[in-house]
Amino acid sequence: MTDRYCVFGHPITHSKSPAIHKAFAAETAQDMMYIAIEAPVDDFAGAWRTFVADGGKGANVTVPFKEDAYRLCDRLSDQARRAGAVNTLKLEADGRVYGDTTDGVGLVADLKRHGVQLEGARVLLLGAGGAVRGVLAPLLGESPSELHIANRTAHKAESLAADFTDLGNILGSGFDAIGGRYDVVINGTSASLAGDLPPLPETLFNDGAFAYDMMYSAEPTVFLAWSEARGARCVDGLGMLVEQAAASFAQWRGVVPSTAPVLSALREQLKA
Repeated sequence: MTDRYCVFGHPITHSKSPAIHKAFAAETAQDMMYIAIEAPVDDFAGAWRTFVADGGKGANVTVPFKEDAYRLCDRLSDQARRAGAVNTLKLEADGRVYGDTTDGVGLVADLKRHGVQLEGARVLLLGAGGAVRGVLAPLLGESPSELHIANRTAHKAESLAADFTDLGNILGSGFDAIGGRYDVVINGTSASLAGDLPPLPETLFNDGAFAYDMMYSAEPTVFLAWSEARGARCVDGLGMLVEQAAASFAQWRGVVPSTAPVLSALREQLKA
């Protein structure tokens, strides 16, 4: 019987996940289907139970349900426990629910695909929300010399950094305390969605530095356009989307799909 998977969100009609997983399934010859489900904002757990009762085996979870997904899990990966959020649910053989977050794995995989050297690098991460929290452990696992979280509200960045000090050299501050030059600058704020730019110093980038925006669009985001004008190599977050999906797929199906063909097809769709 065909196994069923889905992505939960609200709204969800814009999601590229069904197309991504359909391509992964075709490439790896998996007998599965994957759909998008718009869950009620006040009853995510009910939507999950209904999906499982209909034969669902696993799901991706996006805004605004990642914390709801975290709370319904019987078992959690270390990364999900650290993040306090889940983007991947898996129904285990005994009926228990396993939760993981693959966002950070996806980000690191995409950075590496572009030849970014994280070990020993000075890394600046903009923002202190859930998107940032979810990627901290995998980033620190790559042993940067320093990971600096900068946020409009300084105490939020400081508190977030304090939660991860056991994993590496990490600090938090307001935007006004950004100092020196960085090798990698990652925008994890929602400013790009509004066409805004965090207040950043002109002297932000080292020679050969890399700028990454977790958001993606047909045209470069404001952050990437600003960064490119100051000499940084720039990439948006479309690859992160595909890589995190591949990590979820591998957990469900036990096979790792190729991401390059899917990413290329999505990029062409964006251009069109």
